[in-house]
Amino acid sequence: MPETSNKYGWDPSMGISLYDKIRQDMKGAMLQKDILVRDTMRLIMGSFPSLTVAMTLESGKKTTRVKKPEEITDEDLMNIIRTFIKSEKTVLEFKKQPSSDYLELLNCYLPQMATSREIEQWVQDNVDLAQFKTPIQAMGTVMKHFGKLADGNQVKEVLKNMGSAKA
Repeated sequence: MPETSNKYGWDPSMGISLYDKIRQDMKGAMLQKDILVRDTMRLIMGSFPSLTVAMTLESGKKTTRVKKPEEITDEDLMNIIRTFIKSEKTVLEFKKQPSSDYLELLNCYLPQMATSREIEQWVQDNVDLAQFKTPIQAMGTVMKHFGKLADGNQVKEVLKNMGSAKA
């Protein structure tokens, strides 16, 4: 990845909302003439109108309206970024490429995913695999704990490996 990785990106511990960080990085990228970052931030910001709030009109009709900037949560934005990451991974898979600068940049704006080792350690410490017929049945428990910080396929692979290690 280009040298942009240290200047750009977000982490919940920064004390700034993801919305504000994206706007800040957009401005910085425009001043630095960093086209990749500028265009990526524009893409994310272009998806803001898809964030809506349900509401009921006086007539009783249900409708939606676009969220105001102060209503946009970090989770809303992380879901947008995850969508872009998923589509970029599909494109890269098609091109048979492992990664791209665009994908690396998008990943900088999400909390770090759990590693296979962290998942395996948590399962060993917190889940009694003996209570399940197969380790894969523990998947719900593991995914509930890690939420969006773990990839389902990765958890499945870890559980499979733990099951075959005991067999």
